[in-house]
Amino acid sequence: MTKLMMPAISLAALVSARPDAVIGNPRAEIGNVDQLLKDVKAEITRVGSDVRKIAEDALKQAKDTGDLTAETKAEADKLLTQYNSLTTAQAELKGKIEALESRSLEVEQLVAQGGRPGQARVTAGQEISESDELKAYVQGGCSGSITLRPSAAITSVDGSGGGLIWPDQEQEPVNLPRQTLPIRSLLTQATTETNVINYPRQVLRTNAAAPTAEGAPAPESSYGWNKAEVTVKKIAHVTHASDEALADAGQMQSLIDSELRYGLDLEEEQQILAGDGVGENLDGLLTNATAFSAAAGLPNATRIDRLRLGILQVALANYAADAMALHPTDWAAIELLKDTQNRYIFGDPNAMAGPRLWSLPVVPALSMTVNEWLVGAFRMAATYYDRQQTEVLISSEHGTNFVDGMKTMKGVKRAALAVKRPAALITGNFTFV
Repeated sequence: MTKLMMPAISLAALVSARPDAVIGNPRAEIGNVDQLLKDVKAEITRVGSDVRKIAEDALKQAKDTGDLTAETKAEADKLLTQYNSLTTAQAELKGKIEALESRSLEVEQLVAQGGRPGQARVTAGQEISESDELKAYVQGGCSGSITLRPSAAITSVDGSGGGLIWPDQEQEPVNLPRQTLPIRSLLTQATTETNVINYPRQVLRTNAAAPTAEGAPAPESSYGWNKAEVTVKKIAHVTHASDEALADAGQMQSLIDSELRYGLDLEEEQQILAGDGVGENLDGLLTNATAFSAAAGLPNATRIDRLRLGILQVALANYAADAMALHPTDWAAIELLKDTQNRYIFGDPNAMAGPRLWSLPVVPALSMTVNEWLVGAFRMAATYYDRQQTEVLISSEHGTNFVDGMKTMKGVKRAALAVKRPAALITGNFTFV
């Protein structure tokens, strides 16, 4: 029995002591070592069976004679030594198979990436574990401390730490900027339940009031009104989106809804300011405002002068101005005016208050044209009537939408603008001759 087991034990020991450098083709070696591992397992099973048999014989001898014979002891010791050797060889062979399989996988991955086995990347962990400093530290009993600095640093590239790095995903879209729309808030606002608004407008006032003697006839004054009329106008636009876009992008519908509403409000402000009243256009403030006419004998050399003269013209028309609107560029030019000592005349870089000039709020609005201004008693001058506030609808019942898998989204609002007192609005420019 002993002679038959020795070749297998010796072969296993030789293989387990074989240096890694001898390994050539990983796939070819795996098969040979795997077969050897099977042989060693078989020998372990057989030797284990013999060990159990010797143990049973020893137990029986101990019961019969009270002691073991020298031959039984020697045979048991030899079998246990062989059993331990085979178990150690089995563990080492398993480790080699795992290492060979890992090496084979690395080679396959490297070849797939276009590299060669000789160009395999040495990782930081491999470099540290194979370093002479670490080996010497272990052989010295791991006493004291040791500092290891690998040259194969972990980086964000593929093959190092790159596979662990994932980009963040933000759901909030970066939309195009939107301008502020302040003009509507300057007006008196109301609602209507019809498509036409009629209102009386006084066109005649002849005041004959005078001191009158007792018994004398009183002078006769004359008054007259006409019926004015404004009609409700519609502002609308549409856009189209596929069923898939609306279904797959959870915020798509709300984003489109918001854009449609902003588009309506933007056109509304432009109509309030500059609508010409033709067709479906509103009859706007600038269209109806009185043209600027400077009062004689007063300064009129700067933007500040001109705006003050505009306020005066409103006052001479028996109204009290409550605001002024102009382009942000013109407002910046006013704030940047300086005297001969380079001091700001009006603008204060440290001021915390909102834009004001001549005690009136200034409304910088991008809907105004550069070099253009509007001063007036806005609340008395005009009334804005909402017939239908902004409504956004979505439907497949348009053209071939149902067949094409599309949806049409439509934004609509209806309103009317009545400029009732044109003389309360004065418009002009900043051109100086």
